[in-house]
Amino acid sequence: MEDITIQIADLEEQIAKLPVGYISKKMINGKERYYQQWTENGKVKSKYIRNEDFEDFKKKIELRKSLQGKLSELKSSAAFIETPSIKDAKFNLRVMYGSDLKDFASQTKDFQKRDCFAQIQDYLYSKTLDKVCLVYGLRRTGKTTMLRQCLYEMKETEFNRSVYIKATVNDTMEKLNKDLKLLRELGIKFVFIDEVTLISDFIDSAAILSDIYSAMGMKIVLSGTDSLGFWLAVHEELYDRAVMVHTTYIPFAEHSRLLGINDIDEYIRYGGTLKAGVWNFESKSVKLEEASFRDNEATRVYIDTAICSNIQHSLKCYQDGNHFRNLYDLYEKKELTGTINRIIENESHKFLVQILTDDFKSHDLHLLGRNLRSEREEENRIELFDNIDEESVTKTLMDILEIRNKDLQSVEITDSHIDEIKEYLEALDLLDQCDLRAIDRKLKFSENNIFTQPGMRFCQAKALVHSILRDEKFDQLSQPVKTFITERLLTTVMGHMLEDIVLLDTKRRCGKDREVFKLYFAAGEFDMVIYDGSRGEVECFEIKHSDEIVEEQAKHLLNEDNIAKTEKMYGKIIRRCVLYKGESGMASNGIEYKNVEEFLKEMSGQRA
Repeated sequence: MEDITIQIADLEEQIAKLPVGYISKKMINGKERYYQQWTENGKVKSKYIRNEDFEDFKKKIELRKSLQGKLSELKSSAAFIETPSIKDAKFNLRVMYGSDLKDFASQTKDFQKRDCFAQIQDYLYSKTLDKVCLVYGLRRTGKTTMLRQCLYEMKETEFNRSVYIKATVNDTMEKLNKDLKLLRELGIKFVFIDEVTLISDFIDSAAILSDIYSAMGMKIVLSGTDSLGFWLAVHEELYDRAVMVHTTYIPFAEHSRLLGINDIDEYIRYGGTLKAGVWNFESKSVKLEEASFRDNEATRVYIDTAICSNIQHSLKCYQDGNHFRNLYDLYEKKELTGTINRIIENESHKFLVQILTDDFKSHDLHLLGRNLRSEREEENRIELFDNIDEESVTKTLMDILEIRNKDLQSVEITDSHIDEIKEYLEALDLLDQCDLRAIDRKLKFSENNIFTQPGMRFCQAKALVHSILRDEKFDQLSQPVKTFITERLLTTVMGHMLEDIVLLDTKRRCGKDREVFKLYFAAGEFDMVIYDGSRGEVECFEIKHSDEIVEEQAKHLLNEDNIAKTEKMYGKIIRRCVLYKGESGMASNGIEYKNVEEFLKEMSGQRA
């Protein structure tokens, strides 16, 4: 009976993809014209068939009639056999189907869809065999929501052949294998397995899903919190038998579309997850108390649960923990979480080895001191950091970020530790790189590491502000001076982050067609360059966290020497532009000023 059920479902799926009705022929102005005719809601409808499409269309109509005849025969045969119901099946895992599944999926009917949603649907309805679809990313980036949306979008015939499985830590691949075998016998084709990385032996046994069940026609979509587990599974088990759908990176334009937030500063403060409004994408405002990075405690919890636990759980489950490599001692002594936190706070800055092996120094603290001493306005120049108790400030910051100092570490952090953690952060899509290039200047680094979740980085900067506020000498200053310093710090950090956001988003949107990098000269730099090698054309940008036009903002774009060197190296400069937070337009010096929010939306193909 199972074979007949499968055949019936397959025939119904084939028939649904073929044109309905029949072909009618009419004479119009002495010429034969062909039309498709069918009945819909009691009304006869027709559609013109072009001559060049006639033969192909005719074959499809004939095929539909033939398949409908076979379907009728199979249903007649099946009517004499008692059909086993999925309701009577005994599953090992929690399998959802039927009306329960419909209610589960319908909760997302009003939600907008992530940009990567189409990749899942392409997989579901493609003819590709031997592959599973992995939907992976950090927590609160819309994975489970997209699975529910896929189910809600399905046609009735497809939905009736679908199930959703929520895995738990008590499940095993042996149990899942038994359930999948039974589901296939019941004619199920679409299987969505959520939290699959909770299954301890998933990574070591993942290939069974693609090699057996996908090869037999099942479409299997896997999602899980421990996204590093997927990365390990692909590299060690699945290889080229997986369609990868990344969810961690949420660019500004998509974040804005989903949450109704059009302010780049709000994206800097809270961007990176869809926690705010994740079940209510149509909402036009963010509830601060729901934001993942609303304060340091929320950020710490997110880093611990979404990143540190992600890495540790995946490594522990894979090959009985043999993949910890150089990180095992840190894991065993419960210092791996602190080490990952330390790298997350410092990774976007250089000198990683020195920062991790010396006493903890915050890059932002020293950057603030340098900026305050070099303020253009004399009354704003503050020599605070010549007198501040920096050790106290640093210790307070360390306590807030829960980062252990070298004298508290029982395991020395080495280059190997750093490289392995960076490898895993990149696998989680939390880190990306942007090229750094130079003309007439030697650079110490060729890449700039960028975090893909801006809210996390900014919240750590706020923790630094908090530590400064608690310093005794700082507290003795006047309130206007304290306010100026803290605002100056956060503004400096936001300016740096704005550059990173624009560079990363532009790089990912340009793909392989154009190169995106930061270009340094002996004096000055272009914050971003977009280079089209096929055309020999260059676009040069300055990126400013300001809503005002200031002449100095465009000084590098107006430097004739640097312009000449750039054109000699890369080609004709076709655009010189300052990206900032003000209105778009042209300045009197011929430099374009472009609103950065408009720019990022246009890069994504979205209206500003």
